Amino acid sequence: MDAALLAELRAILPRPGALLIHEEELRPYECDGLTAYRRLPGAVALPETIAQVQAILKLCHRHGIPVVARGAGTGLSGGALPLDEGVLLSLARFNRILALDPLARTARVQPGVRNLAISEAARPHGLYYAPDPSSQIACSIGGNVAENSGGVHCLKYGLTVHNVIALEVVTIEGERLSIGSAALDSAGYDLLALLHGSEGMLGVIVEVTVRLLPVPERAQVVMAAFDEVPAAGRAVGDIIAAGIVPAGLEMMDGFAIAAAEAFVHAGYPPDAAAILLCEVDGTNEEVSEHLLQVHDLLTRAGATQIRTARDAAERQLLWQGRKAAFPAVGRLSPDYYCMDGTIPRRRLPEVLAGIASLSAEYGLRVANVFHAGDGNLHPLILYDANTPGELARTEEFGARILQLCVEVGGTITGEHGVGVEKLDSMCVQFDRAELSQFHAVKHAFDTEGLLNPGKAVPTLHRCAELGAMHVHGGALPFPELDRF
Repeated sequence: MDAALLAELRAILPRPGALLIHEEELRPYECDGLTAYRRLPGAVALPETIAQVQAILKLCHRHGIPVVARGAGTGLSGGALPLDEGVLLSLARFNRILALDPLARTARVQPGVRNLAISEAARPHGLYYAPDPSSQIACSIGGNVAENSGGVHCLKYGLTVHNVIALEVVTIEGERLSIGSAALDSAGYDLLALLHGSEGMLGVIVEVTVRLLPVPERAQVVMAAFDEVPAAGRAVGDIIAAGIVPAGLEMMDGFAIAAAEAFVHAGYPPDAAAILLCEVDGTNEEVSEHLLQVHDLLTRAGATQIRTARDAAERQLLWQGRKAAFPAVGRLSPDYYCMDGTIPRRRLPEVLAGIASLSAEYGLRVANVFHAGDGNLHPLILYDANTPGELARTEEFGARILQLCVEVGGTITGEHGVGVEKLDSMCVQFDRAELSQFHAVKHAFDTEGLLNPGKAVPTLHRCAELGAMHVHGGALPFPELDRF
């Protein structure tokens, strides 16, 4: 990176360790949770104030230097993959809870605050923050906004977008914007929703105001085992069709069950083909009524074993097994590829059968973990990157799963985002007019295409090269966005 530019960055960040430029310092930032893609950034900036963020962005905008914002680096789609000629802007030092108002049930936090830390701070007031990704012990709230993260309890309480009421954002020109408010509604376009899931392409989030909820009077989780995966899939639809909205409704297949049980010892039946974890919460009366209904529905669906957690410790252990499924599967293979797609719930048995067929076709094992209640699938494809050609075959397998999701009326992502991983799959889901509109939104916020370039939205040229010319023919409406 140019020495004059580095000198200007050092002037903005005078504290030792706030600007990293040597290879051994840059290496930890070469990838996010999607480790198959790695690239060293030109420099890593670690600001501590909003003024420093503004100054860095103004500088990069003036010099035409691309910027990639990074939170905790737990993303799974390569959204924080750096550019070798760019600046990686780490928000790790923005890690303070600025204010917590138990009466208004809100918390104002910096983007580097861990997801779980918000609930820990709110617990003495009988409150908590509802979205709970499996990585909540490490992931940051700013990253959650950028990806619109969900979690095992998003079925009832919504995704990040449903639990954030205001954002402070800095544009690539260094302008600070206040989006949303503490009021029930705001005038004008819904820019707050637009920023959620924007993957760092529209602005850099520097402050988040979240909504807190009262801890339910009672919460209990039911574990049901099935000897057939399709039966578990049908049970999901039966529960929702009965008018019950569980706090969480999760599904794991036999492969994932065995891995999680060996890792956590949650008490899962090792011989089950699939299990459902169904949590109901609310008042004592509501929970008692819904538990009876859920037990009846699971029995009629063919559950071979049904167990209700007896206390908070057992409830936590059952959820711990589910949330540890990803690292548990990682113990069984040198590498795994975590997919993320969504489908209509009623198509779950069909899609599971399709994934099994693809697994046999590609000769790669798959462990299936689902947010079954809202149709968000997380197939984990096991592979060995040291075997020549196996990563490419795995990526092709994953793309086929996403294509299957689109074919049954779903989407290519539920909460992990597109990043670099799903760029080609975007060409499967969206047509030329839709992609052009995405580029127009990007252009409105970032005319020069400097914020996280090359992520989330493919160029029309890319789609044409992939064989979609009949759908995506024509030139990119904003050619400057295709520079990096």
